[in-house]
Parts: sequence; C-alpha cells; structure tokens
Amino acid sequence: MTTRRAAFLCLLAALASAPACASEDADRARRALESGAIRPLDAVLAAARAAVPGDVVSVDLKHDEGHWLYKLRILGADGKRRTVKVDAGTLRILDEDDDD
Repeated sequence: MTTRRAAFLCLLAALASAPACASEDADRARRALESGAIRPLDAVLAAARAAVPGDVVSVDLKHDEGHWLYKLRILGADGKRRTVKVDAGTLRILDEDDDD
C-alpha cells in the first residue's frame, strides 16, 4: 500500500467518525438541558451579552470535571473580540478576556 493511499484511508476514517462524535456531544448536551444541569442557550446568550455587549460569533459547550461551561466569543462594537466563559448551570460569568 502506498503512503498516499494509507494517508487517504486514515483521513477517510477520521471524517467518517466525526459526525458520530458530534452526535454524541449533542445528545449529552440535550440530556443535560432536560435534566436541568444546564440552562437554555438563549438564557446563556442573554447573560453573556449583558456582561459584554456585542455580537456572539461562536459558542462552545464543554463538560469538564463534572462541570458544564459555555465559552463564547463576542465581537464588540469597537471591533474587539472577547472571550466570555459562563457557568452553564448558574449563568454566572466566570471569566472575560480580550482576544486582541
């Protein structure tokens, strides 16, 4: 088997497994929302925008050491990007940093 073909097969295998991982993540998040462990995304967005006004350009939900956390990137009217970390259960702002 050529190196090129082996690399192609590895890439194909990685791409085939990506949707399964995304689906599992979505299922975990859905179960957390239904159980009340995390708040709905619209509430998280409102809390983040109240702390850092601007347009939310990305959202990431993480589960680490038994704790759910939203990490949002917000583009302010001043053109600066900021990262805001929000406790997914309490909506408490945990951290806020300038990206630029």
